[in-house]
Amino acid sequence: MALTNYSACKVFTATKAFDRDHLGDAITAWLGANQGVEIVDTVTLQSSDSQFHCLSCLIFYRPEAKAA
Repeated sequence: MALTNYSACKVFTATKAFDRDHLGDAITAWLGANQGVEIVDTVTLQSSDSQFHCLSCLIFYRPEAKAA
């Protein structure tokens, strides 16, 4: 995966079941509050050990290009 032309990355992560279940709500709220960005790519990762499961969503973005 080659990511280019992004200026920032927003990371959402959760380990508790309740937080994992509501991670989509947090992402939707962030997207609604940041409508002036262009999403370049996204990555979703999941890791686990014997007790914990961690879900991470990364959003790579840049300021939206303004029309000339």
